[in-house]
Formats: sequence, structure tokens, C-alpha cells
Amino acid sequence: MEMIYTKNGRPLKVSGQDLFSRSGKHVARMRNGKAYGPDGRYVGTIVNDRLIYRGTNSASISSPFAPRSSGGHGYANHAASAAWGEEPPIPD
Repeated sequence: MEMIYTKNGRPLKVSGQDLFSRSGKHVARMRNGKAYGPDGRYVGTIVNDRLIYRGTNSASISSPFAPRSSGGHGYANHAASAAWGEEPPIPD
């Protein structure tokens, strides 16, 4: 199972272009190195294996999508990253 982590180390399951929280909620879809929520609003930028919110990209939007569900996962948190940006505003 492929995983990426938020800036503060919360795990997100990757399925194709979709990102799912630990509880199985469809929180974002990746497109061109950025992630967008179900409403099409910017959620974060993919930097290596991290999803990091960067205010300079916050005006970008994408097409909205209908969220789907996935089974939850029990992966542990990773250490926080020192990369520039903030923790993305997504639920756990």
C-alpha cells in the first residue's frame, strides 16, 4: 500500500490519484503535484512523500469530485517535516 504523509506526519493512503485519511475518508485527489479536496479547493502540494499546504498556491482550484470511501488503515505517524509550508487542513 502506497502512503504519503502530511507535514506533521499523519499518514494518507494513496489509491491511484486519490488520498484517503486513516479513517478511510476520501480527502483529496492529486493533480499535477498538488492535491485538491472534493470541492475543488487546494489542499496541499506534494513534496517528496509529504503533503504540505503552501499559501502561495491556495488560489489554485480544480474540478470538484464525488468522494468515495475506502477501508481505513492503521499506519503510524511519521516525524514532522521541516519543509516550508503548513499542515494541510484535512480531517483524520
